[in-house]
Amino acid sequence: MRGGSEMTVVSTTTAAEYGADGTIQLRHLPLDPPKRGELLVRITACGVCPSEVMRWYAASKAPFVLGHEPAAVIEACGEDAGPFGPGERVFVHHHAPCMTCRRCQRGDSVQCEVWRAGRLVPGGMSRYAIVPASIVGEDVLSLPDWVDDDTAVFVEPLATVVKSLRRAAVERGDRVLVIGLGVMGLLHILAARARGVQVILGSDIVGTRRDAALSAGAIAAFDPRSERLTERVLAATDGEGADVVVVGPGSVEALDDAVGCVARGGTIVAFTPLPPDVRWPMPVHDLFFKDVDVVSSYSAGPDDTREALRLLEGGLPVKPLITHRFSLREAAEAYALVARAGEALKVIVYPQR
Repeated sequence: MRGGSEMTVVSTTTAAEYGADGTIQLRHLPLDPPKRGELLVRITACGVCPSEVMRWYAASKAPFVLGHEPAAVIEACGEDAGPFGPGERVFVHHHAPCMTCRRCQRGDSVQCEVWRAGRLVPGGMSRYAIVPASIVGEDVLSLPDWVDDDTAVFVEPLATVVKSLRRAAVERGDRVLVIGLGVMGLLHILAARARGVQVILGSDIVGTRRDAALSAGAIAAFDPRSERLTERVLAATDGEGADVVVVGPGSVEALDDAVGCVARGGTIVAFTPLPPDVRWPMPVHDLFFKDVDVVSSYSAGPDDTREALRLLEGGLPVKPLITHRFSLREAAEAYALVARAGEALKVIVYPQR
């Protein structure tokens, strides 16, 4: 069935909502049928994003339905919903750009007004959802049979890593330091290895995460609390420092560590924002005379999601990063686990369970 005929009737959905009080509750929400260009999808798996456990970030959007890393099956299509049909497995981005405005034409698709306005309704941590036409047109990707749901939930987070490494202009001969070795830091290591980078270093206070970094391809992983990180990085890079330093934690301390470890002519990537009331006293003098670039990398666009899916299709080994699985009714427990930033890496919720 295509184009809306014999349409599946779904009038409500159950979703995990982050409330204004900071709690996560299951809500039964109305769901309209798909309109022209839209899709109704049944969400089969959704990853928990670490950004959604940053309390200041979640509070700024509350109340809202969590989740933006879904794998789904199309249940019904509105008229003119592109090449898709019921029963098809898909990745659905939670935003998509117009691809025609000045920002999109410059390659800044995440700054597009259409990108910022669009969203999956009500969200990825839901049993059913509506995909708006703007997203259907630009960033819904068919999933091959060999990319299962557990792999597919990595498309969106991996896409943000693809963009991060692109903005850092990472090359095969670079030396890369990843500060913060949660799931996003480990994806940086895997993606850098896929680009041919041989010298990858890591830093994290959690021992199991350092071990995971070594398994993912880092040649060394340091504890910044008990080791002098700058000295260790310099020793591992012939005294030069890292050409690219990816800063995962949204903290001034992590950014300061990056300044001490970056090589002359290198790049610091701010991968996570600071809270809105926190300022980083950037050492402009030091960075200026070292010719250091400081770049940010926010979310990802259609080119990045397609590259992420290609990497996953090619066998990027992401499944070892999965540590916990939960049903939708256990969503609050899943988010609390990620918020503790301990041994948990990739946490997946299955909304149909």
